Amino acid sequence: MNTLTNNTFYPESELVINGDGSIFHLHLKPEQLADKVILVGDPDRVSLVASHFDKQECEVNNREFHTITGHYHGKRITALSTGIGCDNIDIVMNELDALANIDFKTRTEKTAHHSLTLVRIGTCGGLQPNTPTGTFIASLRSIGFDGLLNFYAGRDKASDLQLEAAFKKHVGWNLKMGNPYVACADNNLIDQIAGDDMVRGITIACGGFFGPQGRKLRLPLMDPDLNEKIESFEYNGLHVDNFEMESSALAGLATLMGHHAMTCCMVIANRRAKKMDTDYKGDIDELVTLVLERI
Repeated sequence: MNTLTNNTFYPESELVINGDGSIFHLHLKPEQLADKVILVGDPDRVSLVASHFDKQECEVNNREFHTITGHYHGKRITALSTGIGCDNIDIVMNELDALANIDFKTRTEKTAHHSLTLVRIGTCGGLQPNTPTGTFIASLRSIGFDGLLNFYAGRDKASDLQLEAAFKKHVGWNLKMGNPYVACADNNLIDQIAGDDMVRGITIACGGFFGPQGRKLRLPLMDPDLNEKIESFEYNGLHVDNFEMESSALAGLATLMGHHAMTCCMVIANRRAKKMDTDYKGDIDELVTLVLERI
């Protein structure tokens, strides 16, 4: 789904290009971006991904955005960190799309649309008995508690409105918390990456780590029973398998922009069992290797 036109001129205030010709936040130039992109949250994880590359072309750092483009078994791949949250995904996806589809010299869209393949590798909290720590989960649908996609035209066309309605009814959603949306991953990419060794289901992308995920420290929650209602939700044989914080924005924006995207995560906490693995960084390399082989 690509709702964009080809004749728009983008002024300096909208398309911000640095003096060296790179995009504002990522500091990348168009020629430094590969067609296959692996997104991670942690800037240090970019180095982990790139440690598998046969050779590296470039490395760029700015704020939480760390990028290495290189080659893995004949495939040109960009590894890029987004930091935490859907707000950062908004920056990353818009700037990646600009790098792929806007001519920086004329500030107009390129004649031919260019589609990127994007796979996010992350960590998450498991919500079901079949998602203990160490489980790999591929997000077929992502329920966005962040509200980001609601700011873009075409939001409904890029969403699973039936699932959205069923979810809000089941949990008795309080609109003071904003309106959730349901973004869909690219089905072909899911089949390519998930294989038969990842759990496939619904993910909730939260707008925070504490209250939005039902964690209570000193502040009371708007709906203390929300997590229990989420865990019991079922839709066409799918359950909400995990919490994370980026998948909905990635899938939703990719759909609107005409790219192919999905998220796969390793469970490092099981909320039902109240178990947490803080020493997971070595284990996630297995998921990185799977994605590199399959992308």
